[in-house]
Amino acid sequence: MDDATQTALAIGPHSTAWERTIDITTTGRKTGLPRRIEIWFHRLGERWYLSTLPGQPHWAANLVANPRFTVHLKHGLSRDLPATAVPIADPTERRRVFTAIVDDMNQAHNPARIRQPTHLQDWMSGSPLLEIRFDQ
Repeated sequence: MDDATQTALAIGPHSTAWERTIDITTTGRKTGLPRRIEIWFHRLGERWYLSTLPGQPHWAANLVANPRFTVHLKHGLSRDLPATAVPIADPTERRRVFTAIVDDMNQAHNPARIRQPTHLQDWMSGSPLLEIRFDQ
């Protein structure tokens, strides 16, 4: 991955909502057609994740059925990155990642502009969690 791409992916607690926003294109599990949506991504260490507030979004079901997808960087750098989604099912790993996400969302400056506080138990019980593994 080149330096510009690494910089665009180097989000963290200091990042704005704008910097966290990407598009992804998945393959529809029922239609087989491409589906592009806008979504936030999260970074913990040198790993990236997709998740959302508790619910059962279509994008997550599409990625479970067809894990190959494209990440579209669009703020500060326009780049399409092929990737694979890996569902995180292990409860310990889910708790570790969701703890970081919830702590990030509950910052005083409210980067997600969501109702605060958001609660770990809600994310653990009702949110999809998929790791993004970028192609080399």
